[in-house]
Amino acid sequence: MTFSVHGLAVARGIAIGRAVLVASSRVDVAHYFVEPSQVEGEIERVRQGRNAVVEELQRLQTDMPADAPHELTALLDVHLMLLQDEALTGGVKHWITERLYNAEWALTTQLEVIARQFDEMEDEYLRERKADLEQVVERILRHMKGVASPVAPPASSPRRHKQLGLQQDLLLDDTVDVPLVLVAHDLSPADMLQFKQSVFAGFVTDVGGKTSHTAIVARSMDIPAVVGARAASQLVRQDDWVIIDGDAGVVIVDPSPIILAEYGFRQRQVELERERLARLRHTPAITIDGHKIELLANIEQPGDAAAAVRAGAVGVGLFRSEFLFMGKSGNLPGEDEQYRAYCEAIDGMQGLPVTIRTIDVGADKPLDNKAHKDNYLNPALGLRAIRWSLADPAMFRTQLRAVLRAAAHGKVNLLFPMLAHTHEIQQTLAQVDLARGELDARGEPYGPVQLGAMIEVPAAALMVRTFLKYFDFLSIGTNDLIQYTLAIDRADEAVAHLYDPLHPAVLRLVGDVIAEGERQGKSVCVCGETAGDVTMTRLLLGLGLRSFSMHPAQILAVKQEVLRADTRKLAPWAQQVLDGDEPAVLLKG
Repeated sequence: MTFSVHGLAVARGIAIGRAVLVASSRVDVAHYFVEPSQVEGEIERVRQGRNAVVEELQRLQTDMPADAPHELTALLDVHLMLLQDEALTGGVKHWITERLYNAEWALTTQLEVIARQFDEMEDEYLRERKADLEQVVERILRHMKGVASPVAPPASSPRRHKQLGLQQDLLLDDTVDVPLVLVAHDLSPADMLQFKQSVFAGFVTDVGGKTSHTAIVARSMDIPAVVGARAASQLVRQDDWVIIDGDAGVVIVDPSPIILAEYGFRQRQVELERERLARLRHTPAITIDGHKIELLANIEQPGDAAAAVRAGAVGVGLFRSEFLFMGKSGNLPGEDEQYRAYCEAIDGMQGLPVTIRTIDVGADKPLDNKAHKDNYLNPALGLRAIRWSLADPAMFRTQLRAVLRAAAHGKVNLLFPMLAHTHEIQQTLAQVDLARGELDARGEPYGPVQLGAMIEVPAAALMVRTFLKYFDFLSIGTNDLIQYTLAIDRADEAVAHLYDPLHPAVLRLVGDVIAEGERQGKSVCVCGETAGDVTMTRLLLGLGLRSFSMHPAQILAVKQEVLRADTRKLAPWAQQVLDGDEPAVLLKG
């Protein structure tokens, strides 16, 4: 009987194949007390399990194929950092030593402690890093118990389905080349690496969000995927025919011949569309009426620059530098370490400009193990982003000096997040001047940088004229601007449906910022999710936007919309949408 399971659409396309079920990797954990004389032995058991996982992940990195997506390398690095984080290892040792818990019990107890801290984080991406921590702990538990990895490496003859070595027989006729789709509760980055080398055409997971590691890797690999499909791994049976609609976020199980034929046709259309888009990679993004549009990439790690260039990006519009600071156990990267990372990104962009945003963390995104964050009733409105940097001037200037030094090697723009007050602007610029002075005193060479501000607080949008007196360019962070304008916590499922990029108030703020930037001859970029949403491209062009920054995988689809656009016709229509009470209706019309 045909039925469907709904989840989150995180990677475009259609996949059709037989289901390969991967059981949850969670290991049953015994709970008992140990004798004081056994404490050292229990600590050593955890240490050996952790070291075994470190060796396993390092081996995977060493054996990683040349065509593996760079996101996998970064995610494996995250897992290695988590394995060595004092918050995990020190906490486990505490439970064994002070409470006399057995090793497995101590490990899962500390997992629950840290997981609660992740749950309280405002930032969606960081909140979903809890899954990485869970997978690290599960891998340690598997090694301690001698349980194999949930996804075995592919056989040398990948199309021989009975030779895949998975946990269960696939019950397929091994004489027929039938595509396979993976259905699991969750997948770790290491599992995803093995998935990359296997025959799977798509995947479905019960958990995960649009910024979970599975979603990130799926987008980088351009493989159809649906995450957050709840009980999919329980509802789908081994060897069921499954259709993954990565555009709609729907999984269709046991489809009828008519549905199968329809999706087969759509699948062929999607492949043809991808081939057409690929031809646009080297085509300049110019509208019909001759406006050159800047299509930039958002990146998290220096190694992401290569994918940005491959996608045809003309620069990096947003380098989220905070990811260099994550997983350091309170030991923040020094000036030289940051300098090398920024230089790597600059080199990777092959002479194209790189916009580096200063660290965007705070009460909701702790970088160390301190537990003082519980005092914040609403971390989204607390000490975060530029407020956090200004509260620690020494740390801030360390980053500024590293960026300024890197600017000697290429075109660099410096972007400051969450500014809202004139005195914050003045303090920020004063710190830049101090950083330059410190480099002068050391005789250290540095380069010129353009200075920009993020417009992500309504106050900043309303003060756009003031902002443009101080800054060379502006970048609209639509994710936070929408959240703060509508008083919506997009991580709260009870109100997430009210998160609306087409709300009249949001559009008017965006439109006003773009218009004022145009009047003063200064660049305005949109770098939130809205920039990569093709349904918004024409409207943003009509409002006068000429610079978009997005995930590299979204660039070609947006470029196609740009090439088809005539801003002379879009401008009056966009103004009509802006003036209307229901922009969503006019946009569809």
